[in-house]
Amino acid sequence: MSLISPELLSVLRCPVTGSALVQEGEALVATSPGADGQILRYAIEDGIPLLLPPELLAAATAARSDQHDGGNHDGGRSGGAPRHAAE
Repeated sequence: MSLISPELLSVLRCPVTGSALVQEGEALVATSPGADGQILRYAIEDGIPLLLPPELLAAATAARSDQHDGGNHDGGRSGGAPRHAAE
């Protein structure tokens, strides 16, 4: 089990509710429920908390699985040069 340090937990917040998070096993759990009354849980993978709102988690998971498909992900540019935010 990956333990998140108390120092890190003291600054992390739920991206949906803004509430503090507590670790329960391999997940961080919001101390306040979301607008629908559900308790929000965030997985910890390889010691890294995945603090994505539920509606974005599926898209992130799909994008992660596409990283190793051998496709062209350089936006159509030739040469494969790194893409920078300033472009």
